[in-house]
Amino acid sequence: MSGADLIGEVPPHWSVKPLRLIGRLLKGTGGSKEDVVEIGVPCVRYGDLYTTHNNFIEQARTYLTEDRAQDYTPIEYGDVLFAASGETIEEIGKSAVNLLHDARCGGDVVIFRPTKPSIARFFGYAMDAAPVAAQKSLAGRGTTVKHIYPDELREVVIAVPPVGEQQVIADYLDRETARLDALVAAKERVLGLLAEKRRALITRAVTRGLDPRAPLRDAGIPWLGEIPAHWKVLPLKYGFSRIGSGTTPPTGSANYYDGDVPWVTTSELRENVVTSTNESVTQEALSALSSLRTYPTGSLLFAMYGATIGRIAVLGVEATVNQAVCVLADATSFETWFTFFSLQASREHLIVQASGAGQPNLNAEIVRNHRIACPPLQTQETIVEYIVAESVKSDALRSATERTIGLLKERRAALIAAAVTGQMDIGAIA
Repeated sequence: MSGADLIGEVPPHWSVKPLRLIGRLLKGTGGSKEDVVEIGVPCVRYGDLYTTHNNFIEQARTYLTEDRAQDYTPIEYGDVLFAASGETIEEIGKSAVNLLHDARCGGDVVIFRPTKPSIARFFGYAMDAAPVAAQKSLAGRGTTVKHIYPDELREVVIAVPPVGEQQVIADYLDRETARLDALVAAKERVLGLLAEKRRALITRAVTRGLDPRAPLRDAGIPWLGEIPAHWKVLPLKYGFSRIGSGTTPPTGSANYYDGDVPWVTTSELRENVVTSTNESVTQEALSALSSLRTYPTGSLLFAMYGATIGRIAVLGVEATVNQAVCVLADATSFETWFTFFSLQASREHLIVQASGAGQPNLNAEIVRNHRIACPPLQTQETIVEYIVAESVKSDALRSATERTIGLLKERRAALIAAAVTGQMDIGAIA
């Protein structure tokens, strides 16, 4: 399917042209994290285009010193900037119009500079509209990292109305997208409040219990505060018969992988029940590696390293784990899900004990000695039932809110696509 087919029919006085006929395309240069300073010459990087900007670049996220700015490409007001690389097809070619003055861009940015009279804000909407985004996705290349180059972008087709109509469309979309964006922002605030309310509910339930009349005592632990006087406080090692970890079999040993034993890594810990894994190991690996052992269904998993530190999950199948996962198995004094919620409530308290400058790390000993409230087992089960019931209500509200946000974003995208391809009566929106 050609770009013109994706654009579809447009008003007869509009033109449908490839970018090479309405402007110049050039590649940005320069780029090093060491160049970034807190104040200086504004700079736009390719990651900004698909993470922080929404059609328009009105404020820089990155700055350069005057000296380092000389190695970067100057950009002008009204330039369209495209992300030349990304991890997904949706990221490459993501664009925004520059509305900054005296700014620069780094490498992996393609610059389109109109040579015909045009309205910058119209191009901001048109260049990321669905019919144009589809063309950029088709032009992308690469496997692990996707790329798009000026030569491919030169052939991307857009619909071009007269300049006066560009202004009318841009003004209309400014008004309508601002209204829709405000609705999305309000719904996202609701999501934040729901998450905050759920965190508070869990923390209160695992530290105070469900009886508001119960006499309290100071637990002597900052994150716990006051707890019911008859509750104990125990380290996790006194509540589970087994606390351990795992290892990563040598990657060069093909006979250790693709077996029938699920092998859990921290990327699979997402406050969930783990029922399947991306990789598995063989019985031969278990026999050869003493640090690789299986844990039963119902075991609690805690991520100890790096970017995933503090994530938790419960095993839904018998499995083994890598060295970054701490496993709490065979519960005795603690009910597994009560411990799960207690770890959610005390996550930040645990993480501050992590060591390491680049990537913070905990170890199994810190987790083993982490202390949580320990009410009677029947009370723990009652608290878990209460949290689950309340979470069901909260999750229903969250799902409904997320659906509304999705519909609003779809409405925004459809509105832009219709406006920039001439599917609206200009007189009606002026």
